[in-house]
Amino acid sequence: MATPQIDRDAAAKPLASRGVDLKLEVVVIPVSDVDRAKAFYTRLGWPLDADFASGSEWRVIQFTPPGSACSVIFGKNVTAAAPGSARGLYLIVSDLEAARKDLLERGIDVSKPFHGAGDVHAGPDEPYLSGSVRVSGVDPNRGSYGSFASFSDPDGNGWLFQEVTARLPGRIDATDTTFTSASELAGALRRAAAAHGEHEKRTGGHDENWQAWYADYIVREQAGQPLPS
Repeated sequence: MATPQIDRDAAAKPLASRGVDLKLEVVVIPVSDVDRAKAFYTRLGWPLDADFASGSEWRVIQFTPPGSACSVIFGKNVTAAAPGSARGLYLIVSDLEAARKDLLERGIDVSKPFHGAGDVHAGPDEPYLSGSVRVSGVDPNRGSYGSFASFSDPDGNGWLFQEVTARLPGRIDATDTTFTSASELAGALRRAAAAHGEHEKRTGGHDENWQAWYADYIVREQAGQPLPS
């Protein structure tokens, strides 16, 4: 199974200078029945930010996935796209199984986990980031970026969970480590604890400064830098 390779040399390179910040904050999705779509996204547990209307000809509804800086908008006369035509809408999660369990408990139909077929990218399945072959189960190596699950709204707009536990270098500034939820932080702590257990086995003793080791591990993991040994 081929998984995205992290260029460790790139971790030492400074971030490129940037000009004006461009923050993606809204994705518009096309729906045929506004109230039905609103009920579905409410069932997902996403906070409702707005529901504006002007007579019977215009309506805008906005939801924001928990922990996301980008919101979703749908409504009436807000897009010319065909209902259900939005595909490849990715929700990044730190724990794929937990994300699936949450949706299943809400009565949402979500696929079983799947991963790509290595260097084989053409096949009969609906395309996603790893091509059009979906192999059942999570990535055998549980590599970051390698495990997925999918679900759709009532119109067929397609969403995917992608499990990301360690970012590629340069994606996250190592001086700006953040977590968007308690569960995301808990996942990072669990991975740090497991790695620290192996660290203590190698050193042959208890690490009294384990707090600093945990912190270093978590920061490096999120920034895509080489992990402490």
